[in-house]
Amino acid sequence: MLEFRPITLSDQEWIAPLLAMSNRRGSEYTFSNNYVYRTIYQIEVARMENYYLVRSRKDSEPPFYLFPAGSGDLAPVIRAMQLDARERGFPLLISGAVKEDTAQLETLFPGVFSFEEVRDNFDYLYESESLITLAGKKLHSKRNFINRFKAEQEENWRYEPITAQNIGDAWNMNVEWCAEMGCGEDPSLMEEACAVRNCFDNFDALGLRGGLLRVGDRVVAFSMGRPLSSDTFIVHIEKAFASVAGAYPMINQQFAAHNCAEYRYVNREDDVGDEGLRKAKLSYRPAILLEKYLVSEKGAEQ
Repeated sequence: MLEFRPITLSDQEWIAPLLAMSNRRGSEYTFSNNYVYRTIYQIEVARMENYYLVRSRKDSEPPFYLFPAGSGDLAPVIRAMQLDARERGFPLLISGAVKEDTAQLETLFPGVFSFEEVRDNFDYLYESESLITLAGKKLHSKRNFINRFKAEQEENWRYEPITAQNIGDAWNMNVEWCAEMGCGEDPSLMEEACAVRNCFDNFDALGLRGGLLRVGDRVVAFSMGRPLSSDTFIVHIEKAFASVAGAYPMINQQFAAHNCAEYRYVNREDDVGDEGLRKAKLSYRPAILLEKYLVSEKGAEQ
């Protein structure tokens, strides 16, 4: 019997080692991601042997289970998840599965599950060196935007790590950004704003690293993230004023240079199916599009 309960900040003590053990590159496999979205997705967690389990749901939708993170015999864990779902009157639905996971499930449970590719959930992974240097013809336009930013701002700009002394300035910029974007009128932006607030409120406790970009005394962009796996750093948040030409490429490049150089890859998460965001993420030429699959029991798809 699995004992799921709402995730709390103190759970990081036992969850972090299991996530490190699994060494996965998917954006779902960070404690910070699971914690800041805990209310929106009703996230509950459980442990079975050396596996970290996540159950979530939104509104009246069936519950989803994250593919288990950890190590050991996977088969009894999947069976326990099946039982937990059935006790709630639903088939087992597993999110966050990558190709290797689907192959493992098919080996352990031949013919039991179906696998549906979910393009909107694909993570974008970039070579950190590429984001820092922006070398090559394909990234020429990004270099141009940065050069324009530097030319227009001359010596009036600077990058700063986010600290206790300036995090309030970054938050004020975020509030202004939300007002400009109409966060209060867009449900998806409202949800994101809630997660961003959680990142600010728990910046140190979640092990986040941040950076901001100033023009004069005004913060015009900021970014936050943290190490994800042994070779990947994840960027959770990136905000910039569109009215400041080159601010987005500049914070992207500066944050990568100051925080990601020791990691091979930078995971900039998915595009949630937004065409504008997809175009922007593809324009940086990802090294890996991390394919994600929805796993469901055959004959019981919702």
